[in-house]
Amino acid sequence: MYHTGTGQKGGWVYIISNKNRTTLYIGVTANIRGRIHEHRIGQGSKFAKRYNLTDLIYYEWYDHISEAIRREKQLKEWNRQWKIDLIHTTNPDMNDLWETLWE
Repeated sequence: MYHTGTGQKGGWVYIISNKNRTTLYIGVTANIRGRIHEHRIGQGSKFAKRYNLTDLIYYEWYDHISEAIRREKQLKEWNRQWKIDLIHTTNPDMNDLWETLWE
């Protein structure tokens, strides 16, 4: 996943949650499959492990990792309802999207 001509890697912004959707975690990665797998086996982050955040409920792709990092920071400043509304734009039932990474 390299941007043509620049050699700069792109990146993903993602939101994971627990089964009851009570806690949200926003992250950024260049390798979404690997990173979500880490979260699912409890090795993604201490916060995600503590709150059992294993379900991928939202993700966005950016051609440049710097754009993804900017977006991550922006989303982390949003209130919870804005985040929920964003998730609902592509995932209204807040289903685990893990399987969609393999389609």
